[in-house]
Amino acid sequence: MLEVNHISMSYANGTVKAVDDVSFELKRGEIFGFLGANGAGKTTTIKMITGILPVKSGSISICGCDINKDPIGAKRKFGFVPDSPTVFDKYTGREYIDFLGDIYGVSAAERADITGRLLDKFSLTDSFDKRISSYSHGMKQKIAIIGALLHSPDLWILDEPMMGLDPQSAFALKELMREHKEAGKTVFFSTHILDVAEKICDRVAIISKGRMVLCGDIDKIKAARGDENLEEIFLSVAANE
Repeated sequence: MLEVNHISMSYANGTVKAVDDVSFELKRGEIFGFLGANGAGKTTTIKMITGILPVKSGSISICGCDINKDPIGAKRKFGFVPDSPTVFDKYTGREYIDFLGDIYGVSAAERADITGRLLDKFSLTDSFDKRISSYSHGMKQKIAIIGALLHSPDLWILDEPMMGLDPQSAFALKELMREHKEAGKTVFFSTHILDVAEKICDRVAIISKGRMVLCGDIDKIKAARGDENLEEIFLSVAANE
């Protein structure tokens, strides 16, 4: 589903490594949590996976498509929700969704079915025909989530998706993650909200100072460390870096 092989990214003429030889692989039908403190390298890694930043060292493959060699093919396979919702403010919610539907070749019937269900789930129906410039941060986050799911992607990538969401919408998002997994697809999301990751993830990876320091099945990691909770494990691992 997603193969990340020995990727690195440096800034400041190579003196600062934001991502340092990171590798991991995601399987179908799982929720994978990418954990780390602010500045650990999570967002830089995700920007490389999604093609926002170039992969100059290592390789990334999404459903068999190399993000460097076949960027359009790779990008058709995933839906992405960034940490700060990037949407066209001059569009209405409907115009934005129709724009994405046209890009991904989603039929009118399909987009109406998917959008109707998700608008209702996020209580956004009454604002769908209003300009996005009038939306709150949380509403922009929700329309970005709907847009990312419009083409039913095999891989759903989210960067700190809970930020700006009210409790009801955060609960709805977690439900959607589980539904995506149950459909045999994959969810990859970064977060520093460890209790959320512990409840919904099958596997997690911890990144610290740009390096992968732990990766594996949550239950196996906890059992190997004396059944510590994920917060205790994270703090213990981070303290040794």
